[in-house]
Amino acid sequence: MLARTAVLQEIWGDDSFFNGRSLDVFITRLRRYLKDDPQVQIVNVRGIGYKLLC
Repeated sequence: MLARTAVLQEIWGDDSFFNGRSLDVFITRLRRYLKDDPQVQIVNVRGIGYKLLC
């Protein structure tokens, strides 16, 4: 499981609103790219971040 703030800090160096929205777009595109593989799924964990299920 990855905390949203940890992802933002690692990629962009801060967790401002603008970068948060960029992360949302990136996750949406990544989900679209992975949609053909039923074994891979990215799940939102409310209040924490994201979880990759394989």
